[in-house]
Amino acid sequence: MKTRSIVFASLLSAGMIAGGFALAQPERDINHGRHPNLAAAQRLVAQAYQRITDAQQANEWDMHGHAAKAKDLLDQANRELKMAAEDANRH
Repeated sequence: MKTRSIVFASLLSAGMIAGGFALAQPERDINHGRHPNLAAAQRLVAQAYQRITDAQQANEWDMHGHAAKAKDLLDQANRELKMAAEDANRH
């Protein structure tokens, strides 16, 4: 019975972590029909973010903060792309 509880807790924790990664992914919200280049750039940012997450998992997160910093910069790039699209919409 104790082993079953440990397995359940482990699976629950893994699911919560995976859900956190999904929520942390940069949002892809630029209209592709209106701004195809910016939307493509946003898609590539999301892909790069996911590849960094994959690398972190493969390396058991031991990257001395560099991968996390890269993900922060990708989040910033994603926000700038969104602002560029919004600015273009105004003109």
